[in-house]
Amino acid sequence: MFILFCSTSTSFGWGFYAHKQINRLAIFGLPPEMISFYKHHIVFITENAVNPDRRRYIVPGEAVKHYIDMEAYGDSAIFKLPRNWKDAIKHYTEDTLQTHGIVPWWVMQMKFQLTEAFLQRNPKRILTLSADIGHYIGDLNVPLHTTRNYNGQLTNQHGIHGLWEARIPELFSPNYDFWIGQAHYLYHPQQRIWQALQQANNAVDSVLRFEKLVSQKFSDDKKYSFEQRGATTQRVYSRDYVNAYHHMLNGQVERQMRMAIELVRDFWFTCWVDAGQPDLYPLSVFEFSPSESDSIERAKQLWDKGNLKVRPHENSSQLANPEKYPFLERPLYVRRRSYYSA
Repeated sequence: MFILFCSTSTSFGWGFYAHKQINRLAIFGLPPEMISFYKHHIVFITENAVNPDRRRYIVPGEAVKHYIDMEAYGDSAIFKLPRNWKDAIKHYTEDTLQTHGIVPWWVMQMKFQLTEAFLQRNPKRILTLSADIGHYIGDLNVPLHTTRNYNGQLTNQHGIHGLWEARIPELFSPNYDFWIGQAHYLYHPQQRIWQALQQANNAVDSVLRFEKLVSQKFSDDKKYSFEQRGATTQRVYSRDYVNAYHHMLNGQVERQMRMAIELVRDFWFTCWVDAGQPDLYPLSVFEFSPSESDSIERAKQLWDKGNLKVRPHENSSQLANPEKYPFLERPLYVRRRSYYSA
C-alpha cells in the first residue's frame, strides 16, 4: 500500500476545490445582461479557476502573482505601499516587488485586460481572463498569501497553509452561507483590492495563534488520520482536529470565501461596465472548437509536469504597461441601467 502524507496543497491558494467554488458561485450574483453568457460557460470558468496554480511550476514569473509578503515592507506596510504599480517601482524597484510578491498590483493588471476583452467582445479572452482574475482575487483573500510565514515554516506549523485553505473548505464549506446578492459597481477597484488585502493580512495572527492553541490539545495520533483518496492512502489532518480549529476560527474561512466570491463577482461586473456594457447575449452561443479544447487540455498536462522552484522567491515578471489601456484613465460608466455601487 502506498501511503502519502498530505497536508493538502501547501503552496496553492484556497486549494483546487475552493478556487472552483469561488468562481462558480460568483456567477450567480451577476445581472441578467451578463449571467446568460457566464452560466452558459459555467463549467469552463469553474474548471479553469485553477489554471494559474498549474502554471506556477512551469511559467517563470507566475508564482509571484499569487502572494505578497507584507512584513518585507516594515510596520504599517498596508498604508505605506504605493497602490499604483509605476509608483511602487519608483519607490522600491521592480526587483524588490517581484521578490516579495505582486498580487494586489497584478489583480489590477488583470482588470485592465478583462475590460479590454469586453471592449473587443472577444469571448475566448473574456472567459480565460474571468477564470484567471477569479483565481488571483481568491488568493488575495487568503491570509497566508500575505505573509512570509505562508506555510507556518517559521513557527513550526508546517502544513497550516493547506489546513486553512483546503482541508477546512473541503469539510465545512457545504454548510456555509454563500448567498451574496447582486453585483456592485466598483468606483475605486484599486482601493477595494487593498481593503481586501488588509482584511486578509489582519487575520494572519489568529490563523497562526489559534492553530498553535488547538495543536497543544491533540497528540499526533489524534491530530492526524489516514484517508483513502484514489489509489493512495493519505495522512491528513483528522476531522476532529480540523473541527476544533475551524470552531476556534469562528467563521473566518467562511468570511474570507464570501469576500472572495463578492470581489470576483464585482470585478467581472465592473470590467463589463467600464467597457460600455457590451451585449453579451450573442456571445452565449460561443463554444471552443475541438482543436482549441484539445490545446487547453494539453497545456494543463504540460503545466502539471512543471518543476520550477518558485517559493519563497521567483524570477522577475514584467507587468504589462498600463499605458496600453488609455481608456481606463476614466471609467467608461454608461448608465444604461441603474446598479448599486460600492
